[in-house]
Amino acid sequence: MKTEERVVPSAESLRFAYGTNGFGDHRLNDAIRVLADLGYRGISLTLDHHHLDPYAPGLTRRVDAVRRTLDAAGLSVVVETGARYLLDPWRKHRPTLLCGEGRELRIDLLRRAVDIASGLGAEAVHLWSGSAPEDVSEELAWVRLVDGCAEVLGHAERAGVPIAFEPEPGMLVSDLAGYRRLCAALGTPDRFLLTLDIGHCQCVEPLPLEECVYQSADRLAHVQIEDMYRGVHSHLPFGEGEIDFPPLLRALAAIGYDGLVSVELPRHSHAATRTARTSLDFLRAAAAVHRPEESRSVR
Repeated sequence: MKTEERVVPSAESLRFAYGTNGFGDHRLNDAIRVLADLGYRGISLTLDHHHLDPYAPGLTRRVDAVRRTLDAAGLSVVVETGARYLLDPWRKHRPTLLCGEGRELRIDLLRRAVDIASGLGAEAVHLWSGSAPEDVSEELAWVRLVDGCAEVLGHAERAGVPIAFEPEPGMLVSDLAGYRRLCAALGTPDRFLLTLDIGHCQCVEPLPLEECVYQSADRLAHVQIEDMYRGVHSHLPFGEGEIDFPPLLRALAAIGYDGLVSVELPRHSHAATRTARTSLDFLRAAAAVHRPEESRSVR
């Protein structure tokens, strides 16, 4: 039987992006230009009062202007909805889809995010479950989450925008098993996909990181990346945690992932340009580390 040579895709082809929540002291246009000049290929744009406020006047005009800036810079975009105090100036990330009072505000924000993503030509809208209020049972929280996601998903399907749901430690959906449960409850829709946060996997998942990638391959729409320690949910610059990145990046390449790989360091705006530069240097170096067996024969 003829033997064919199969070359595992190179991790150097991955598209690295940076989260604008790590550029909180920059104007959005300035952040876009800095990241393009550094060599990033995309941004994950957190809608916030200082970065494309979804509630300020002239939204359509402002979305069009941001799209022109992104196009001129040659950057792709994913829209994120995790701003800390956008909906409630007193309570971080509230209200969520799990709340009784105010959950319609979260649904409205997510619908606006879908419309903004459509206007930007974004690759996906990112969201998470949030944590349940103390007086809400887990059963009721799941009912509210499924109902809320279904409503947002219907709007996204009409707009032709994928949803990229992120499990997050400490939230109702904290791991990949929770995402699979939610996806099944929604009927496994084509547009209800996954944001895989590498640090979160290191924090909570029982499987090796490469296995998390392989098991997520069929649903993966967006990747967030940072360093982290097991059991400690703290987003760290690369090299300050315990993750071994070259095998992880090879795994992403091996599954043919072609979405954005977005650096997620939301507490580093005070050193945004330096952190963005060193992060890209680190990821490029990690992606260039090859295994001797990457090219192999298959029958």
